[in-house]
Amino acid sequence: MDRLEAMRTLVAAIDGGSLSAASRKLGVPLPTVSRRVSELEAHLRVQLVVRTSRKLLLTDAGRSYVASCRHILDELDDAERLAAGEYRTPRGQLAITAPVMFGQMHVEPVVLAFLRAYPEIGIRLTLADYFIDIVENRIDVAVRIGTLSDSGLMATRLGSVGWITCASPAYLAARGVPDTPADLARHDCIGFERLHADSRWTFASADGPQQVAISSRFSVNTAGGALDAAIAGAGIIRVLSYQAASAISEGLLVKVLEPFETARQPVQMIHNAQPVMPLKLRAFLDFASPRLRARMEQ
Repeated sequence: MDRLEAMRTLVAAIDGGSLSAASRKLGVPLPTVSRRVSELEAHLRVQLVVRTSRKLLLTDAGRSYVASCRHILDELDDAERLAAGEYRTPRGQLAITAPVMFGQMHVEPVVLAFLRAYPEIGIRLTLADYFIDIVENRIDVAVRIGTLSDSGLMATRLGSVGWITCASPAYLAARGVPDTPADLARHDCIGFERLHADSRWTFASADGPQQVAISSRFSVNTAGGALDAAIAGAGIIRVLSYQAASAISEGLLVKVLEPFETARQPVQMIHNAQPVMPLKLRAFLDFASPRLRARMEQ
């Protein structure tokens, strides 16, 4: 039994959720995948996974063993990259993630320029408005909006954004301009639902943050969809400043309730701390940081 191959197979099966997923990812027959996992369990004399009809479940022993396998395989990958020259010449693959609209507006143009400058580096860019664990998903760089909770990550500040409230000129002409957050009770509001219902908006007040209940006749799960609805006159929207910047500059939307805007939130580029940083990662950080800062200042 090749223990390293067996470890890779087990991790691939857990990551994919099934033996068949590991078979597809590794390009080996399903019986081979099953045999490798069984041989590993026989070698260790312990059950690592419970096979159900739908997915694999780790036992307690399996959970700790898979964590150790990931560590060993990561160190082996680092050693191979070092031997291949990845730490001497910028080359290899980078995985990057960012919020959808911010990524489309700012990150993707910078990534494409980086690829032109570094032809030996490839990038997989994942745009998502939900949290992606960069350790578990082996992400090299993440752009995050808001305060970081994990102090073990390295962060580079790019700028800041804030929540703003706005509507189309036609809507405000027909329904009036709200003077205070409480006035939203008599207005149509557009819900921007990400992972949960957008039923309360937070504003600043003399007594601290103030939550105001809103009633949405229309809600959508993307910022782009919510902006389109607001431009069409469907109601008032609350989004991050960069998301509405273009529509406001073109006069398609008008900001309201500006005295009640909350504190701006930091935009940061984060990555894991590493004893030796690969040149591909250093090259991207050095290339992207000033360009993203400049784009946010426009």
